[in-house]
Amino acid sequence: MWNDEIVDEIHKFREEHDRLFNYDLDAMFADWQKKQDASGRKVITLPPKKIDPSFKTRQSND
Repeated sequence: MWNDEIVDEIHKFREEHDRLFNYDLDAMFADWQKKQDASGRKVITLPPKKIDPSFKTRQSND
């Protein structure tokens, strides 16, 4: 199987970060937000896209 060094590095980093917070998603998210705030970068939140009411979804024939 083909391995990508960059992808392997990302997986390693994520696993270390997850383990550091005992796989607690709330704690990990709080850490990401803290790092985001500390970065000083401007964060843009876009409003949700409006869906055309005439748009019809496909129904399953199950």
